[in-house]
Amino acid sequence: MSGLQCLAAENIWFDKHRYDEAEKRFYEGANGPTTQQQQQSSSHGAGDQELVTRMKSLELENQTLHKVVEDMRAALQKLESRVAFLEKSPAPAAAPCAKAAPVQAAPVKQVNVTNGGDDDDDDIDLFGSDEEDEEAERLKQERLEAYAAKKAKKPTVIAKSSILLDVKPWDDETDMGKLEECVRSVQMDGLLWGASKLVPVGYGIKKLQINCVVEDDKVGTDILEEEITKFEDYVQSVDVAAFNKI
Repeated sequence: MSGLQCLAAENIWFDKHRYDEAEKRFYEGANGPTTQQQQQSSSHGAGDQELVTRMKSLELENQTLHKVVEDMRAALQKLESRVAFLEKSPAPAAAPCAKAAPVQAAPVKQVNVTNGGDDDDDDIDLFGSDEEDEEAERLKQERLEAYAAKKAKKPTVIAKSSILLDVKPWDDETDMGKLEECVRSVQMDGLLWGASKLVPVGYGIKKLQINCVVEDDKVGTDILEEEITKFEDYVQSVDVAAFNKI
């Protein structure tokens, strides 16, 4: 027995899968699609809807771009037409220059010189006179002299300072009246002594506090201290308590 005959004798269902598929479709038609099929169908539907939306958006953008291109093309055509018109039109002729009016010389006044006498010669001044220049120079010199005199009379501002000196004696037995007399005996140009008073220092000792006004260019604090300390029998030291510009 050959192989085919053996297979024919066997009880085998070669088309079973077809019948199974047909049975499955029958029950699906009777009961409706399964949940998995519904999900697959809905997912396919959502994907199709998104694709449709994107296609519409692309179509709208495409239309907009087409409109922009058309507008640019129209503007370019207008520009080309304008350029062509300007190239064909002749350039305007330059306006003829106005003819310059002839310059007429001013009439020269003629002076008739006669020999009628010296009076006519005096009235005619052909070369001018230096009297006006001399008068202007004289006025200028007078003004300069007046300005210099005014400036010389103006008082010069003298810088002055007010100085308060503390003159200390050796001890409480020093004659303060004699000390002040010695201090005021210092005289020099630009120095003016003012008010004074005795200020207690301690242990019965008093110092002389005296004010003076000095011209800064003539008198300084150093020379004042040097002159006052020369009275070494009465003066121990000299200090500047206050210094103010006036």
